Amino acid sequence: MSVVSSTTGSRRRPLKVGLHLPITDSWADTLAMARRAADVGFDSLWLPDHLSMNRAQLWITAGRPVPPGVESEPPVGAWETWSLIAALAMAVPNVELGTLVMCTGFRNPALLAKMAETLDAISGGRLILGLGSGDVAHEFHAFGFPFDHAVSRFEEALRIITSLLREGYCDFHGTYYAVNDLTLEPRGPRPNGPPILIGTLLTGKRMLRLTTQYADLWNGFLCYGRNWPDMLPPLRAAIDAACVQHGRDPATLGRTLGLRVALLGEHIAGGVEPLEGTPAQIADALREFARGGVSHVQIWPTPRTLAGIEAFAPVLEALDRG
Repeated sequence: MSVVSSTTGSRRRPLKVGLHLPITDSWADTLAMARRAADVGFDSLWLPDHLSMNRAQLWITAGRPVPPGVESEPPVGAWETWSLIAALAMAVPNVELGTLVMCTGFRNPALLAKMAETLDAISGGRLILGLGSGDVAHEFHAFGFPFDHAVSRFEEALRIITSLLREGYCDFHGTYYAVNDLTLEPRGPRPNGPPILIGTLLTGKRMLRLTTQYADLWNGFLCYGRNWPDMLPPLRAAIDAACVQHGRDPATLGRTLGLRVALLGEHIAGGVEPLEGTPAQIADALREFARGGVSHVQIWPTPRTLAGIEAFAPVLEALDRG
């Protein structure tokens, strides 16, 4: 399996730093944020995958207390992620593009492999394909997608997607999906397709197994909890142990983290402990993550605005100074 390198060209940066973008803002705002992120030196752009979000979700993702009565309000629509990332591939060159994560329950897995190969070709080999099962029931119910046996469905989807991207062929007949003598053509710029990322913390033994069996990259999404380097050792130990248990060399699995960073004096509620401090202090924390084996982080700045991107730019400058 290939692992995305943490090399950042001529920079002295010890790990890659990506920006987590919103999918509920206007396209003009998202594009402006993406372009500015590339200008100030972010290495990658990342998008989540939701079709609609209840209003409580929006408050939680913003790190704000959920006001009374919000749960009864109608959901807020979100832009379709694959369309957004394809547009960003053309509009913002020279940065990697990742999904954190693409929901296999929303799209047929064979078609999703075809879409990923196409986007990898369009972007010149810049895609990181983050995959997940999806966990917000109301989206599945509203759009008519099945929500039962989520991890079992995800495992079958992974078998199909990885077979097509890495081997170019799949013939599979499972409980939930079937692919009949399918060859993936044409192929994109990378013989084994884009690297596959799977996220899990310490809560799911099946997801740990699937990560060791199918992923090029592991992701720990810390944005809703403690975002400091002392969280890494137990996560790393669990991933290493799962690799050994399932016959994989832990060194072959890349490590990435989603991190929330509080900027401009923002306060974050809900038990979240973001990275915060001076640019030098935040840069030092990122260096500590790198020393722990993390090759790529996805930053969720609070505020997640142009002002937040500008406020994070000195952190990137501090990292590049070594």
